[in-house]
Amino acid sequence: MSPMRAETEEQLAELLELLPPAPEAWVRAAQELPLVRRRFDELVGRALADRTFREQVTADLEAALLAAGIEPGRVLVDELRGRLANG
Repeated sequence: MSPMRAETEEQLAELLELLPPAPEAWVRAAQELPLVRRRFDELVGRALADRTFREQVTADLEAALLAAGIEPGRVLVDELRGRLANG
């Protein structure tokens, strides 16, 4: 990949300035993502290391996510199910 030329960077900056601000929900989600990812990874790690805990998590994925402070959306529930099945 070649480096971007200065005039191209300036043009890109000018174009970005023309865009409307990101929706507040997008900004909040981007800010929360690192914490959610860390909690999710900790939950998976603990479940993979502790068979009894893994059985509890597997029995009620949504409750396990809520207990970890994570909103249990369909994508996260599916991801948790997959990570535990492939762990």
